Amino acid sequence: MSLRPLEDRATRLFLLLAALFCVNVVLAEFIGVKIFALEDTLGLQPFDWNLFGQTGSLNFTAGTLLWPIVFIMTDTINEYYGGRGVRFISWLAAALIVYGFAFAFIAIHLAPAPWWVGVAKDQGVPDYQAAFAAVFGQGLWTIWGSLIAFIIGQLVDVAVFHRIRRATGERHAWLRATGSTAVSQLIDSYVVLYIAFVIGPQHWPTSLFLAVGTLNYVYKMLAAIALIPLLYLARALIHRYLGATRAAELRALAAS
Repeated sequence: MSLRPLEDRATRLFLLLAALFCVNVVLAEFIGVKIFALEDTLGLQPFDWNLFGQTGSLNFTAGTLLWPIVFIMTDTINEYYGGRGVRFISWLAAALIVYGFAFAFIAIHLAPAPWWVGVAKDQGVPDYQAAFAAVFGQGLWTIWGSLIAFIIGQLVDVAVFHRIRRATGERHAWLRATGSTAVSQLIDSYVVLYIAFVIGPQHWPTSLFLAVGTLNYVYKMLAAIALIPLLYLARALIHRYLGATRAAELRALAAS
């Protein structure tokens, strides 16, 4: 007797992974407006980097906290549901980002209740409407730059992942996961900055573009390497949930 769709564990697993992937991507976009100082957060002395004639400390968007989780989700879905699965969730996440920002812009332009504008004065926010607009009204250059970089990065990740898989077979899961991330994030890290800050109204000089892009890429790769154990943990949990036979079937289909 065939199972109903939601009784199939592989289907439920895909829904779970897709939901985790999409919520992390959308959250990363919305919280990415905040820039944090890594050294101050960790209580360390400022690390004064010097790249391409530019200097500074280690400042990143808050969205970088979530992108390593997105990498794990991408590689896990790639492993068991193939390129088609990753492309589906990537386009879905992109649509949800557009949907979210569309309603954020609508919310910004709703007339605020007069009492609400000053409700947070005691918390150091004299104009709640202005604060709301500043946080949720990210520039269109940043939004489109991030979206385009995300889609390109995901499509490249799929291609590289499966090319490495064909070369190594079922061995070295860490290599195809880290290798695909290395190539896709090299593109992503620079494309988003180029669209948002070089082509965009700020017109960053090439040296600043290269310096910030390099720092972002190094951070993403260090995070991806550090999270390799989580990739294997996810695999172990999936095999336990699906059973060895079903997991092997999915991996074979994903590789075909």
